[in-house]
Amino acid sequence: MIKSLSSKEIYDMISKNDDELYILDVRTPAEYKERHIKNAKLINVNDAEFENEINKLDKSKKYIVYCRSGVRSMKACEIMEKSGFKELYNLIGGITNWKNNGFPVEK
Repeated sequence: MIKSLSSKEIYDMISKNDDELYILDVRTPAEYKERHIKNAKLINVNDAEFENEINKLDKSKKYIVYCRSGVRSMKACEIMEKSGFKELYNLIGGITNWKNNGFPVEK
């Protein structure tokens, strides 16, 4: 299941400190270094090892997936869903929308 959620909805999910919830940044390492959401794990969707890396993750957990604008994260969600992940949340508008709405980022 893939659900696309707004920055506010994602922020509210993160704020609950759910141990079952993980945040994936699927951008490049350079983009991640520039800014990212706190506690996000970097796995570049355009890397040849993307599928190998996601298959190391626990498929029973919940994952928030984001990129710069929402396109790469949706691609990543589709790959993850085909690999057996059950609960995926795509951040609408990516980190650009997140930051523009005043939500915190780290460098």
